[in-house]
Order: sequence, then C-alpha cells, then structure tokens
Amino acid sequence: MSDKSFIKLVVLVSGGGTNLQALIDYQKEHSDCPYKIVAVFSDRKAAYALERAKNAGIKTELVSSYAILGAEKAKIASRDEKRFAVSDRVNELCHSYKADAIVLAGWLTVLAGKIIDDYSNRIVNLHPALLPKFGGEGMWGHHVHEAVLASGEKESGCTVHLVDSGCDTGKILVQKKVAVMAGDTPDSLYERIAPQEHIAIVEGVCVLAKDLLR
Repeated sequence: MSDKSFIKLVVLVSGGGTNLQALIDYQKEHSDCPYKIVAVFSDRKAAYALERAKNAGIKTELVSSYAILGAEKAKIASRDEKRFAVSDRVNELCHSYKADAIVLAGWLTVLAGKIIDDYSNRIVNLHPALLPKFGGEGMWGHHVHEAVLASGEKESGCTVHLVDSGCDTGKILVQKKVAVMAGDTPDSLYERIAPQEHIAIVEGVCVLAKDLLR
C-alpha cells in the first residue's frame, strides 16, 4: 500500500471545462478525494476551462502548437508535427509538476510519442459515446452525436478509458448509458449525456487513483 493519500493530477482541456469543473468540485467537497489537480493545460488560448482552473487556484499552462512552435512554424507544420510538439511539451510539463496521472477532459489534440510510454496506463480520456462504437479519428463532440443518431442506435452515453497508442482503443474504466429518444438532435442528446459525463469522469479518475495508490 502506498503511503500517499492522493495522486497528483494534470488535466488537459480544450473548451468550456464543465468536466474539469466536476473534478474540481469533487476534490473541494471530499476530504478523502484520492486525487489533487496540480495543473491544467490547454491547447486553446480561449478555452474557458483555463478560467475555471484559475478561479480554483490551480496553475495553468498554454500548450498550443502556436505557443510551442511559434506562429510561422505552426502555420506550415503538418498535423503530426503539431501533435508531437504538443505531446512532447505536455510530457515535459507533466514531469516538471511531478504528475502521477493525466486526464483528458474535452482535450482535442491526439497525444503521441514518448508521453504514451512515460504515462502508460496513467492517462484517462472521456469520450462522448459508448466505446468501442463511435470512436477513432474525427469522432469528437457533436460529430459523435450526429453519427449515433444517423446510425439508429437506441442508446448512447459516455466512456472513461485508459489511453494507449491507438485512438479511443484503451481499457474501459467506466461507462454511463442514456436512451436515444425519438426526435433527438445532436444538441438534445448531448444535453442528456453531459450530466453523466460529469459523474463518469470523477468515477473513472477515482478508479485510476485508487489503483495507483495500492
């Protein structure tokens, strides 16, 4: 059994940060919370999630390809060059913060390279569908909900899973299901899934944290 009572967590974000907020709130409300968020990184300068972190007194870092490579290089860099630049910078910063684990909470840049090995089985991602269905390249945000509705599926939901070298292919930790209703739009389906995401991401991170603390 580890002598630590919590793991140090870095959360990666790209948007509004409602799932980050769920993690912050749980940490604030539970004295026995098995994780502590030590920093929040964003690949989007305008992400409101950064404000949520600052309001909670959590350190933030901008890890966009523009911030790392500079505007001119970023404009001509390939997608893979940007991914590796961002991934390597995230890895470097995670080590500097002595992070035990990483959470992707609405993070849009696919991680690649050394970070996948350095943090093997210690990176979790939240995906807005019931994996293994509707995962992979291009399956994020409303694209997922549109695909679910187009397929005629009777249920959808969200998945918290470990990140590996694939895309949405790692071990599943937690899933939450919601029914697909007649007349659903991507927006209405998202509105029912979002509250379940807030529950699932906390549960998934706690599962990982408790496993790492054994």
